[in-house]
Amino acid sequence: MRVGRHGADDGGRRPIPAGMARAMIGEPCGNGDARTASRTLNEREALLERFVAVRKLTDALAVSLSAEDQCIQPMPDASPTKWHLGHTTWFFETVILAALVPDYRRVDERFAYLFNSYYESLGPRLPRPRRGMITRPGIEDVRRYRAEIDRRMERFLRSCDPHVWESLRILTELGLNHEQQHQELILTDIKYALSLNPFEPAYGPRKHVSGGGPAVGFEWLDSPGGTVVVGHETKPGFAYDNEMPRHSVILPPYRLGNRPVTCGEYLDFIADGGYRCPEFWLSDGWACACSEGWNSPLYWRDEGRDGWSLFTLHGRRAIDPDEPVCHVSFYEAAAYAAWAEARLPTEFEWEAAASSELVAGNFLNPELVHPQAAVAGEGMLQLFGDTWEWTRSSYDPYPGFRPMTGSVAEYNGKFMVGQLVLRGGSCASPPDHLRATYRNFFPPGARWQFSGIRLAQDLS
Repeated sequence: MRVGRHGADDGGRRPIPAGMARAMIGEPCGNGDARTASRTLNEREALLERFVAVRKLTDALAVSLSAEDQCIQPMPDASPTKWHLGHTTWFFETVILAALVPDYRRVDERFAYLFNSYYESLGPRLPRPRRGMITRPGIEDVRRYRAEIDRRMERFLRSCDPHVWESLRILTELGLNHEQQHQELILTDIKYALSLNPFEPAYGPRKHVSGGGPAVGFEWLDSPGGTVVVGHETKPGFAYDNEMPRHSVILPPYRLGNRPVTCGEYLDFIADGGYRCPEFWLSDGWACACSEGWNSPLYWRDEGRDGWSLFTLHGRRAIDPDEPVCHVSFYEAAAYAAWAEARLPTEFEWEAAASSELVAGNFLNPELVHPQAAVAGEGMLQLFGDTWEWTRSSYDPYPGFRPMTGSVAEYNGKFMVGQLVLRGGSCASPPDHLRATYRNFFPPGARWQFSGIRLAQDLS
């Protein structure tokens, strides 16, 4: 997803799942007996159903956008909606159909140049900052391209030879998870674009749902630390390779905030001069805040006597002090933590806390794409959904990580420098896309994603 899963085109968060090497060489599946054939048929139907659902959701996210909306590229890190629609389709055509279907003929050879993201080994590509310069093919042409590749993929999923099924299954699951990342990017990128319009048009009808009860107060929850196992098991289920291999880490005793930092709490930081006090800031962060003129999170505006407002995908409105603060950079998150006499958690502290929690929360709902206040519950709240949570961990390979060979080596390993890890997903993340081991990453100055703050402290 970026100069960073959520640099390279779409966040740099495009790792390869376990088993990709097997998939790329088309290892035969099963022994062909009746039981295996029946299981494969069930897998085909389930995967086909998931393929159709994911592709339809992407289309639905673009329905309310005009052709003009879908062409705009507001900054180099954000891509036009039309490009997201074409790129995710190019991925299925290039990585699956062209690789596995004998004598495959592309819909349009030129699309390989327009919709390649960062795969240098797959040929020349349109420079990322120029994606918004391409008015043709038009949005209707891109929709026809999507429909044609959908037709070809659905036919292939139903009828591929058994000896390529395992390759097709693994690569299709990768393609669907890749597309879900772009679903989030469609929303975050168009939000940034619409915010630059002086009329501040809404992506969808104005929505704001109060929690219906008193907000949950802040509490510290202690953990004894110790040796914990982190990372994803090779089986079962899908995971990116940056979540593996599973390994042990030692955590000193620590505590985490029971919920993310709220807008009201962040307003106290602003009122206390947080953006004017270099002692709270990392050196690079202070330089960035000064050069960019930051004095509040992205999309916030001081309305004087009327207080603060913020721009949302559903229009501008007054800030709700109980909502999680979002659209802050790592630099702002670290400065707030220092002001609050705390720190940001490591990604392993976060994962240890999340590993026993259900993956449930405020995820992607096109009618309300915005963080919501925590109004009920005990223990650790809002670990999943609402906002991605910055950690203090650099985005590094786990011990034993091995990038794939060939073009797929470009999917993840080359981005493991200069990024910080975020965890938990956001209100723009599809609900079935996340897990406790999921590692998103962005450069420390990024603010246009739904990124927020959870505090941590050492326990003496």
